[in-house]
Order: sequence, then structure tokens, then C-alpha cells
Amino acid sequence: MSSSVSRRAVLTTGLAVVAGSAIPSHASAAQGAPPRPLIDNRSWTSRPDWVRGKGRGTRVTSGHRPGVTIARPAGTTDYTDPHTGTTSTWEYATWTSPVHELRVPSTEVIPSWNAHVPAGTWIAVELRGTYTDGTATPWYVMGRWAAGDADIRRTSVDDQTDGKSTVWTDTFSIDSPATGLRLTSYELRLTLHRRPGGTSPTVWRLGAMGSDVPDRFEVPASTPRVARELQVPRYSQSIHQGQYPEYDNGGEAWCSPTSSQMIIEYWGRRPTAADLAWVDPAYADPQVCHAARFTYDYQYEGCGNWPFNAAYAATYRDMQGVVTRLGSLNDAETLVHAGIPLITSQSFLASELTGAGYGTSGHLMTVIGFTEDGDVIANDPASPSNEAVRRVYDRREWENIWLRTKRRNASGGISSGTGGVCYLYFPTRLTPAQHHALHTVGIR
Repeated sequence: MSSSVSRRAVLTTGLAVVAGSAIPSHASAAQGAPPRPLIDNRSWTSRPDWVRGKGRGTRVTSGHRPGVTIARPAGTTDYTDPHTGTTSTWEYATWTSPVHELRVPSTEVIPSWNAHVPAGTWIAVELRGTYTDGTATPWYVMGRWAAGDADIRRTSVDDQTDGKSTVWTDTFSIDSPATGLRLTSYELRLTLHRRPGGTSPTVWRLGAMGSDVPDRFEVPASTPRVARELQVPRYSQSIHQGQYPEYDNGGEAWCSPTSSQMIIEYWGRRPTAADLAWVDPAYADPQVCHAARFTYDYQYEGCGNWPFNAAYAATYRDMQGVVTRLGSLNDAETLVHAGIPLITSQSFLASELTGAGYGTSGHLMTVIGFTEDGDVIANDPASPSNEAVRRVYDRREWENIWLRTKRRNASGGISSGTGGVCYLYFPTRLTPAQHHALHTVGIR
């Protein structure tokens, strides 16, 4: 199970934020009215995208994967790492996106980024937005991120609020959605850091997902459309219990990095022997330990930071990673049909998912296919062995525990649901069918 339990419970309690692609909210849509969009995805990835932003000390790179990097630093800054106490001087440059007008005035915004961040570099990602009342948020830090952990400790930043919104680890959230307040637009700011005179980081993809959907305990059932199973490697988090407890108490909480590693390897990428040299050679599947270490958020004290997992996936050759929401299992079928597995976040009682054998307040699994009857074929890392990872779960049960925002907990109270969150990892070179599938669910 995931260590994101307490953070996600705090994040979504009282919020109205289930989401999907262009799936209508059946509970609130007027009869005959066009579907109301539930999410808005925007990413900056192309050379024209980067040129339209405002750079201070940056330049736009060319090639098959354009990005922004440091040209001539805008200045130097001292950063004291809150997790080590070390103060270091860094050269920096910034790039600020154009203002993006949300087509879905949103109660939540979750960013994603993909970057090459070699030793001696790191990046910070910030968000500033405008509310429906015309006022603006402060610049919120959405992550201070490095691919490694020798220069700074990658970290989220707690205690960011202006009385109208709050940042919960990796997610901007309106405090009181019932008042009608929403975020209508945002801009993102990158700050790229390097050791004075050293190598520079390059950011290839930057974006965010905004969403706003009414609360619900149950979601409409979808009709099965696809029967296909993808051959995704199977890894159990459970066999890593007790290993490297400094990273989120060891394998018992490694559902997110274990799921990430499965999908990364599905696409033919994996760490090198040199990458894994630090892992005890007695441990099976050392790449899972590696994923846990390099997704770990030192402030959150867990491996379940959503954008950090997507950014980790994108450290592999020509890989991309985004965090989004989907609206139904039909969206997941669209992806699987095109050969794209996904990682989903859900919470449930043991009685709500037949065959799981456990309950959880937050857990990540991979969706790798659908049976002829439409049931979900999942690689569930909360399994006792690699051989036991492949599971078949009831379609209706799965769809509801994944997409709902409200649920009854074991004590009879009301807790939050995960609201359709998923990670999508995919290479830069895709087939036309894969491009179309991603576009269909809002990813470009």
C-alpha cells in the first residue's frame, strides 16, 4: 500500500474533485446539454511552446526533444537544504509560461515535468493563478526536484496557503469549493539551478492538469469495449519489506515506485548495472529499490509524490511522464487498446474489491488489460510474490473505487476517494494509434 494515505485523506476530504477527460458528470448535466469537460491538460513541449514563454537567462534547445536550459545565468542564489542543513551557492535562470486560461475553472491543479537534471543541477517548479473573484494566488512551490540525491534532497514544501487555496504536497487545491471559488488561469515558472560554471539542466516537458467535478460516492458504469492484455513485467512491493526503511519504511509502502518501474520496463527501459551498484546484491529486483530511492520526497517522507514519480520515469531514455485524471474505464480501454498501460490510484475496504484480500486508504496499481467480460487485469504490487502480481478484478467494483471522491471507511465515517488519478508513461516516439489514444484522453 502507499504511504500517501494521510496526505491524500487530508487533500480530498470535503473537496469536489473527481475528474476525467471529456466524460460528462451524469449527476449534474442537464438533460440534452453537451458534456461538461471535467479536466484540462496543458503541456509545453515544442520549440514554439518554449519560445512563447518568458526566459531570464535561458535558451531554447533544438532537436527531436526541444526544451529550455541555462544560457547565461540570471544571477546566483544561496539555497539551504532543509533536510541536510547545507547551504550552497547556485547559478540560476528562469522560464515562465504564458498564462493558460483553464477551460475547466478548477478546484485542483497538479503539475508534471520531465527533465534531464545531471549531477550538480536541480530545478524548482512554481505555480501562480487567478481566482474567479479576480484576485491572484502567490507563487506556490510545487516541487524542488533533482534526479539524484547528492546535491539537494528532492522535496515538496509544506505550509503554503493564502486562505483561499493550499498546496498539499504536489497538488494545488481550493480550500472551500462549496463557495464556488475556482482557479480560472495559471502560469508555471521554472527555475533552473547549476553549480557555478557547471553543466546545466534541461526541461523538456512542463504542464499541469486542472479539474473540477462534483462529489460522488458512486460513478456511472461504463460498457466494456476492449479485450486485450499487455505483457507488463510483474514486481511485488511485498518482497521488499524491511529493505531501505529510510525510504518510506521499506517495501510495504512502495506501491507507487513499484508500479512505476513495471511500466518503465514495459517500454524497454531499466537502470544500468552501475545505477544499481548501491543496492545490496542479496536483494531481488534491485530496480524496485532504485525506484523507491529516486522517487522519495524528503518532506512528505514517502515515495507517493505523483509528479516525482512521473519525473523519475522521464529520466529514462526518451521517456515522458504525466499525471492526469480519466473519466471512466472506457478511457483506460482506449489507452490499453493502443498498447499504453496506466497506473491508477484507488482506496477501498477489503469488501469493496473482490479478491484483493486487503483494504487501503490509498494504493497504486497498474492497469494492463481487460478480459472478454470487461473485467480489469491489473498488476497489483501489494501481492506476496512476483508470480501473484497479476490479478483480475471486477470491472464495476474497480471503476467505482478508482473514480469516486467519497467513500465509507472501516469505522463507518466518510473518507475521500482518489478521483480517477493516474500516471501515464510513454516514449517520445509513438505509433499514430498511440498518439491518437493519448489525444483522446487529453494528453499531447
